[in-house]
Amino acid sequence: MTTAIATTTTTYSIDKAHSEVTFQVRHLLTKVRGRFSEFNGTIEYDEENPERSLVDVEVKAASIDTNEPDRDAHLRSPDFFDVENTPVLTFRSTEVRRQADDRFAVTGDLTIHGVTRPVTLETALLGTAKDPWGNQRIAFEAEATVNRKDFGLTWNAALETGGFLVGDDVTISLSVQAVPARV
Repeated sequence: MTTAIATTTTTYSIDKAHSEVTFQVRHLLTKVRGRFSEFNGTIEYDEENPERSLVDVEVKAASIDTNEPDRDAHLRSPDFFDVENTPVLTFRSTEVRRQADDRFAVTGDLTIHGVTRPVTLETALLGTAKDPWGNQRIAFEAEATVNRKDFGLTWNAALETGGFLVGDDVTISLSVQAVPARV
């Protein structure tokens, strides 16, 4: 006799209109913030066993926007993202660990500039809700700090007073709202 096992896993697609992928890095004395406007991804969320969940996100490197066209052009160049040769940044989860009811450590392979490294995103489940049109939604926020040099992003300029123009640590933040994927 075979027993059917009910599943609580739902595959969600990121709703780009209600989500963002941002970053910040020190530049001289302050922090520069930017965003990527072109991204997509899926979240296979297991409500009963979140540790079985999966995350897969792709970001188009050329969509970088720091609100300064000259800087954005430099960031797209071979000095940084080299978007002609490495057009996509990816994150694919390899492990989800529950830290509290609505907090998770989502570890995965982050690929930037053709270099893949393990990264852990500190992630918060913000909840689920139905929008006014009856669509079920789920929302998460996630953040990690990475060293850009670990991904081959080594360009910098020395300052007369010592130190360098661009900091090494980059904080990556995701605010994601997702809807059940259409099959």
